Amino acid sequence: MPFRPTAPVRIQPYFGYRNETRLFITGRALRSRVGAFEKRSKWRAAKTMLAQFASHEVPELPVQLEIVSPSGENRRHQGLTDKEGFVRFDITLDGDWPLADTPEWETVVFHWSNGEGEHCVDGHVLAPGRTTGLGVISDIDDTIIETGITGDFRAVLRNWRRVLLQMPEERILVPGADVFYNALGGGEPLSEGQGHAGEHLRASDRPFFYVSSSPWNLFSYLVTYIRSRGLPLGPIMLRDWGLNRDTFGSGSHGAHKRAAIEGILATYPDLKFAMIGDDSQGDLTAFGAIAVDNPGRIRAIFIRKVGEAMSPEETAAKAAIEAANIPLWLGDSYETGHEFLASIGLLGDQETRAIVDTIKETDPKAK
Repeated sequence: MPFRPTAPVRIQPYFGYRNETRLFITGRALRSRVGAFEKRSKWRAAKTMLAQFASHEVPELPVQLEIVSPSGENRRHQGLTDKEGFVRFDITLDGDWPLADTPEWETVVFHWSNGEGEHCVDGHVLAPGRTTGLGVISDIDDTIIETGITGDFRAVLRNWRRVLLQMPEERILVPGADVFYNALGGGEPLSEGQGHAGEHLRASDRPFFYVSSSPWNLFSYLVTYIRSRGLPLGPIMLRDWGLNRDTFGSGSHGAHKRAAIEGILATYPDLKFAMIGDDSQGDLTAFGAIAVDNPGRIRAIFIRKVGEAMSPEETAAKAAIEAANIPLWLGDSYETGHEFLASIGLLGDQETRAIVDTIKETDPKAK
């Protein structure tokens, strides 16, 4: 039962992204207040976090998305929330919608009505730049934020104590993630506050996309965490959870991530990507399958080792990645350096060499 079933309807916008022909963005209609993730008593922290999951979704709510074309034309698109409160916009961009030279955040505006009148809230859409050659796709759990879980049901439940009782600033950053991610992404964080449709804001130097099996209810929590740690911000693709085996089973993690990553690759056919994950939720297996199915699209793969010995599926994925001549880092087992790059014909590839050199600087065990 929601804590505030009579709270006014609001729209929670999620980060979108676009290319020159299509724009994707999602929002969710909720009957709840906006929570503040401030460090305070354990009781207040638990109450704040429980409210993220007990909010009341609002179905069949008309929502308009206001966008502004590069020529200054203001357009509104109609949407309707589904039974879970989600409104998803997949917009064909008619006319000329060129990308800027460098990645930018473009401001859009969600409009809706409730019992208190007309309302609006800003949303942000990532538009990778024309000169961008490399994007980054990253996992979240145990890749940038320590959880200590390995994907099974009991481990997930143990981790909920952290989720419910620790605010974002209290969560443990994976050592070296801030240095490594900013070396890859750079740029400035997305500023907060009200803007207007069509406003452009600077994004990280390379576009970042986060793909996680965490529920959509944790979106604001994760954004606060990423901001507080100075990590590059980007679209975050989460999951709609149910209390069933499909949600908690380890196989579902890889399937969700693979589908999300393939959607990103299809949206940006001219971009190559580095993928970053860990070995707790099938990332190596999913990344390997993606690399094999998309030859020439994956520039490098990084897997942080947090679990036990590799499974047969992971061993097969590792072999497939190496057979495709894709640089692979496996924590303390990845042998890197210019000799390795030369052996696979990538010594002159500046993007790949920069990534591997960053690993050498942030991981003292890398060679």
